[in-house]
Amino acid sequence: MSGGSTAGEVRSWVETHADDLVAFRRHLHANPEVSGAEHETTSMIVERLSAAGFAPVVLGSGTGLVCDVGDPAAAPAVALRADIDGLAMNDDKDVAYRSRRAGVAHACGHDVHTATVLGAGLALAPGLRESAQAVRLVFEPSEERVPGGAVEVIGEGWLEGIRAVYGLHCDPKLDVGTVGTRRGPITSAADQVLITLHGPGGHTARPHLTVDMVAVASRLALDLPPLVDKLADGEVLVVFGAIAAGDAPNVIPTSARLGGSLRTPDRDVWAVAQTLVVDAVESLLADSGAEWEVEHHRGVPPVVNHDRETTVLEDAVRAVLGDDALAVTPQSTGGDSYAWYLEATGGTFARLGTHTPGNPERLDLHRGDFDVDEAAIGIGVEVLAGAVTRELGLP
Repeated sequence: MSGGSTAGEVRSWVETHADDLVAFRRHLHANPEVSGAEHETTSMIVERLSAAGFAPVVLGSGTGLVCDVGDPAAAPAVALRADIDGLAMNDDKDVAYRSRRAGVAHACGHDVHTATVLGAGLALAPGLRESAQAVRLVFEPSEERVPGGAVEVIGEGWLEGIRAVYGLHCDPKLDVGTVGTRRGPITSAADQVLITLHGPGGHTARPHLTVDMVAVASRLALDLPPLVDKLADGEVLVVFGAIAAGDAPNVIPTSARLGGSLRTPDRDVWAVAQTLVVDAVESLLADSGAEWEVEHHRGVPPVVNHDRETTVLEDAVRAVLGDDALAVTPQSTGGDSYAWYLEATGGTFARLGTHTPGNPERLDLHRGDFDVDEAAIGIGVEVLAGAVTRELGLP
């Protein structure tokens, strides 16, 4: 790459390809796939990278991929990560690129993450080839399904030789043109909890002769979260997102199921989370007559950002957007499988502003009407590319 700085060439690339990136994002948005089923998404990314002359490798599970861009003879030391799966929920927006698949939606911004990392890799490729260097692009599947596709990426050895990983996540609380960073923990640990209750069943006319399963399940849903928090030596958030019991209005059912998440910003509390839940269930149901089982699925630890890489990313944000574009973001109660990368190597995870300035409503993640200001895509490309150029010493 000649005739200008790498940053200038990246910006020129973004200006030339902005419409293509938006179209790519919108195609993904209209065709989302849930965790473990991202076959079309994977194929589309493979096709784009192959057409650019690279050799993407699909992960062993059949979804998700990695691809080294730049000099094919160079061993990459830096990686950029995107997640590619959608959520099992409806898309309630009235837009041309609304999801065409009932019950599946890109309501967490993974389509934006994918377009941003793809764009950053393609924009950097000429300069990387000229400098005899490379960067690894990671398109992780199944981020929404614990423990996340990062475990597969790492297990296959794709983090070997990588000294730093950079990633961005959409943040609808921040205006487009703003990036939120944080040193140390930026997300929380997140587990999934499933509680199954059993009883003899009976007639709703005589609940006193049996175990009133709906009442027991309701009590558990209300009383378990504060009790777990009380038992913990630190903050714990338990929220049930699913509860099911019975089919007939005049029959006390023989079973009930509750499913929810457990989140904590404290890694030490996360280590004993399962014991806390079991102790709380045992205490609450001791005199109920119900039998119970707890399935506690370990999820992800907190994402803990490293200082050096956070500084590198902040310098990139300042260069692309100016000093005023940086915001200190609070630690989120949400979890992300990005945590596994930062337990294995250096790196940082930041928040990419996606809210349109002046819009009075800030749409939260995982809402049926979630959408983004698509100017964030090009900004994300430049910021990630800027972090890579600083890591690799490109001009």
